[in-house]
Amino acid sequence: MAASIAIDAQGEHQYVVRLQDGEDVAETWFNITPEVLDRVLAQGGDEEGVVRRTAEFLAERQDVADFPGIVELEDVIASYDDYVAFMHR
Repeated sequence: MAASIAIDAQGEHQYVVRLQDGEDVAETWFNITPEVLDRVLAQGGDEEGVVRRTAEFLAERQDVADFPGIVELEDVIASYDDYVAFMHR
């Protein structure tokens, strides 16, 4: 079963993402800089869509219970070679 994802904008380029997979629940802050957003934004996409797709990407690679309290998009790009390609699918 895929994790359910709820996203709440918190101001400029910050989002609170709540993930639930069964009984596992995580609340994570996502921070996105405009420069990094330009690197991963697929044509016709939007910032909240990038947050959702990033959360989905990470949920495929780790348990919801193991999500960090803060996700920096720069760190995701640096940690996963296939992230940018995933965002452009």
